Amino acid sequence: MIFDTLPFSQVLEVLGFLSIVTFICSLIAIPWLIGRMRSDYFISHWHRVENRQRRHPALALINGLVRNGVGFVLILAGVAMLLLPGQGLLTILVGFCLMDFPGKRIVLDRLSQISRIQRGLNWVRYKQGKPAFVFPEKQV
Repeated sequence: MIFDTLPFSQVLEVLGFLSIVTFICSLIAIPWLIGRMRSDYFISHWHRVENRQRRHPALALINGLVRNGVGFVLILAGVAMLLLPGQGLLTILVGFCLMDFPGKRIVLDRLSQISRIQRGLNWVRYKQGKPAFVFPEKQV
């Protein structure tokens, strides 16, 4: 592994640099992705998933690999940002929104019911002049 040959101080420098890059990228990418989402995303998501699967099989596979890869990286970065500076919960939510996996709807419904996440998402949309998200009714 690359860290085996580096002294501890250089490992810390590399990790610090990666932390700063992740923070800056999240400040740019996450609001952009939130702004591109439709305001009814959390209610009508599955209709668009079916349309994506109607593409040519090779394009659907490439699209799925890229979306899941970027989503996974965003989830990892979001988890790191829970401890480091950054918008961890929003990054995790956007990562889940990009990915396609069984049980995604349950995870998104649970995350989107957290009032702090709803306020954060709608604040980002407000700053961009976009309409607020419509969230499903809370389930008891």
